[in-house]
Amino acid sequence: MKFILIIVLYFTTQTVFGQTSYQLAVLKYSGGGDYYANPTALPNLVDFCNVNLGTTIAKETPYVEVGSPDLFLYPYVHMTGHGNVVFSASDAENLRTYLLGGGFLHIDDNYGMDKFIRVELQKVFPDHEMVELPFDHEIFHQKYEFNGLPKIHEHDGKRPQAYGIIIDGRLVCLYTYETDLSDGWENSEVHNDQPNKRQEALRMGANILMYAFSQ
Repeated sequence: MKFILIIVLYFTTQTVFGQTSYQLAVLKYSGGGDYYANPTALPNLVDFCNVNLGTTIAKETPYVEVGSPDLFLYPYVHMTGHGNVVFSASDAENLRTYLLGGGFLHIDDNYGMDKFIRVELQKVFPDHEMVELPFDHEIFHQKYEFNGLPKIHEHDGKRPQAYGIIIDGRLVCLYTYETDLSDGWENSEVHNDQPNKRQEALRMGANILMYAFSQ
């Protein structure tokens, strides 16, 4: 069954970007962390991409459990939160199969997730370390030009960092840290960010989607 699902995912990611409607999803995980944080973020990014990139992504962005076979229905899955994350052995296996089969996971630390997600990703790919992406990486140079990640919220004042897990030359998982991109995607009244900050966040998000579907 997993083999069949992988093939479906492969053809979805290779043929429908910008052509027919498909869905993105938000990852639901265990451990007590607020996987449901930033509920307006991904829908707003979808709207931005449909207007500015000419995509036809469905506006509904459902939650999908990390261990569910439904994960394979979505070519791109977004994950965020502030706290604890726990992947069971079966969760890790399902996520690993999804990513190796062509799926893409973008994790955005919403402040407080970092020390947990790094441990859990080791369960998914114990033989692959996250590496920091250089400023000349293609993900920063899609429709919009960036010199690394934009800084949307300060938090600890550290520089924004983009990490990736790369398998056989393909970036399968992007982890954005100390930037709060998904806060910048939310409705403007949620965080009262300056318009230029929201634009930076949405444009970087659009780059991530463009890159994810071009691999």
